[in-house]
Parts: sequence; structure tokens; C-alpha cells
Amino acid sequence: MEILSPCEKENVFSMRGDEQRKSALLARTLVRTTIARYQINSSIQPISLKFRKSIHGKPEVDWQHCDHCEPSPLHFNISHTSSLIACGVTMNSPIGIDVEAKQRTVKHNVLTLARRYFSEPELQVLAAIKDPHLQHQEFIKLWTLKEAYVKALGRGFSGAPFKTFTVRFGSGIGESPHLSRYSNTEASEISVDMFDDPSDLTSNWQFMLLELAGSHYAAICTEKDVTSEGNKSGPMKLTVRKTIPFVEDECVSGTEAVRVLCGF
Repeated sequence: MEILSPCEKENVFSMRGDEQRKSALLARTLVRTTIARYQINSSIQPISLKFRKSIHGKPEVDWQHCDHCEPSPLHFNISHTSSLIACGVTMNSPIGIDVEAKQRTVKHNVLTLARRYFSEPELQVLAAIKDPHLQHQEFIKLWTLKEAYVKALGRGFSGAPFKTFTVRFGSGIGESPHLSRYSNTEASEISVDMFDDPSDLTSNWQFMLLELAGSHYAAICTEKDVTSEGNKSGPMKLTVRKTIPFVEDECVSGTEAVRVLCGF
């Protein structure tokens, strides 16, 4: 609590229930300690960081009003469930991240929710899956990827409704949105079709879908870096750490705790 701003403390105490207050406290602490970790050229204490929101409400570091801080090309995004909090950090590229429990319950039938929120191609693929468990898993994967994309855009759900784009898996446009048909990660590129303008932003983003500890899905969306020669960047380079601020910090990349399901 000591490293939070007065406004953050007020927000934490305003939460109802111990678990919600604990989650809010850990989320804010994770963001501050993670961002402080990646400041290589200057020593920054987590308590000195200041934040602001974009015009669409996406949190970002306010480097101009941070004492002894130099402007940084760092971007971050955060997501949390009742049992896990994720903070994604990139350099020179906007990022969106979303985490969901694999066994997350839904209030309504999966197809009922898909009709309300998903595009027609995505709905058709889900409807073709007869196994209820597999259908539920595919729904959670798609939801996680779509959420990460919207958060990377920084527009919010109202600015980029889920029905206005389709998430597809495969080496080209027209491939099925059904993830489980691919067992080879190399062949499982993820792309986005925008309905209002099929070329809008579709090729500018790259995705990765992970399974964490066998219990959660995590989707990451970042903007592709373009070199001075105009060539697109290579595969996404990812480091995953299991962290409890001030208590535990372990790199789990390449272990059984992190399984890449799809993407580059």
C-alpha cells in the first residue's frame, strides 16, 4: 500500500469485499513494480511513477509529470481474473493483453453469447462444434483474443465492438476461426478481418495465445514493428515471469507452466 498514490489507495478502499480490495491492490502494485523493472537507463522507484488515461480511457504512464523520469517508449496493459493478474510490457509498440480461466462459467448458453457478441463466421464455427466442452473452450479462446485486440487498439469496447471484426487462424485470409484444428503452432497465424474496412489495421498486428499452468488462457496482441527498410518484424519475442510483488519472481518461459497454443 505504501507505493500507491493517494488516488489509488482511495480506489482500493472503495472496493467491496476483501478479495476485490486485494485484487485491486495487487494489480496496481504489479504495474508499478513491473514498469520500474524495465527502466534500464535510469533508476526509478515504483512509488515515483505517475499515470494518466488516454482519450479512450486506456491507462498509460505519464512520463512528463514523473519526478526524475525520462520519457520512455514503454507500453503496458493489464488484465485480471479472480485468480490471476497479468501485466504485459512492450517497447515501441502498443499492447493488449487478456487472461481468462479455462473453466470460466458463462451466464448463458455459449451460442447465445456468440450471437450477441461475435461475428457471423465465428458463430458458424462455434455452432459446428458438437462437443459442449470443446465448444466452450473455443469460445473462451476467441473471447480472449478479441479482448486483447480491442485493448491493443486502445479504443475500448464501444470504439471497436466485437461484432465488427473476425479473428481467424491459419496462414491466410479465409481460414477457419476454429483454433483446435491446428496442432502445429508454425501454421497457426492469427489475423483479423475488419468489416467496415477489410484492410484497416488487419496486417499491423500480431497475436500470441498461451495456456498458463494448465488453468488459464492468455492472449497478447501487439503492433508489428516496421524497420527503416519497411520490412515487418519477425516473430514475437516473449518472456513470461511468475510474480508476486516483493515476494516471488521466477522466469517460467520454456517450462511446462507456459504453453504456446497459437500465433507468432
